[in-house]
Amino acid sequence: MSATGVGIRFGSFEAVRDISLDIAAGEFLCLLGPSGCGKSTLLSAMAGFVPVAAGGLTVDGAPISGPDPDLGMVFQSSEALFDWMTVRQNVAFGPRMRGRSRAERAELADTYLGLVGLRHCADRFPGQLSGGMRQRVQIARVLANEPRVVLMDEPFGALDAQTRQVMQDEMGRIWRASGCTVVFVTHDIDEAILLADRIAVMTAGPAASVKDVYPVELPRPRDETDPAAVELRRALREDIGEEVRKALRDQGLDLDGDAMTEETR
Repeated sequence: MSATGVGIRFGSFEAVRDISLDIAAGEFLCLLGPSGCGKSTLLSAMAGFVPVAAGGLTVDGAPISGPDPDLGMVFQSSEALFDWMTVRQNVAFGPRMRGRSRAERAELADTYLGLVGLRHCADRFPGQLSGGMRQRVQIARVLANEPRVVLMDEPFGALDAQTRQVMQDEMGRIWRASGCTVVFVTHDIDEAILLADRIAVMTAGPAASVKDVYPVELPRPRDETDPAAVELRRALREDIGEEVRKALRDQGLDLDGDAMTEETR
């Protein structure tokens, strides 16, 4: 997937400006930045949900002009699941829409429910599952459609701290097993370091752009106490903190040099 000079507007409001990124096949890229910087807006454009006002987005050289089964989206809320369908039916929904046979749909649902560890829940309904389990169903449903790129919009943001940690570990395992390309939006520095091959840091909005791209050259599974991880966290914290302070000053707040917000912790 590639973004070349991408700009996105909503009327007179310029959300993002001149964003260029090349994401390799099989790569795990995190978009990281302060709240309101346009991370989710850019992801929505990558999914074909939001048109670009400038530049272009492509997958394998083909322009993205609208929603496409090759672009799978995992939302923050598990309400994206169909409550009236069983877990198995939810996962098989995409393949059914693509005209796969009943046998193929059953095999795909079984494969991807196995990948996320939920074969034993296949005949339950989403309302009978925990938040973390529903998110795993949502991931399985996207993967069962066999997209080229999986786009994830803070998928663990609504989970409690313990479940979120488990899901982060699970996401790394699922990504390695599936071999898919992932673009993952987060405002959590530790989550980005744990998961990403590279981290693209965005400037504060409006007219946000990519400020820096950091390679994460750490062995997997990641150790947050590794000196290289500690140094990367420090650099990211400083980079994002600078953007947060800049945004708050633009809003008229008088900050000293040590002012902190949730995004910089």
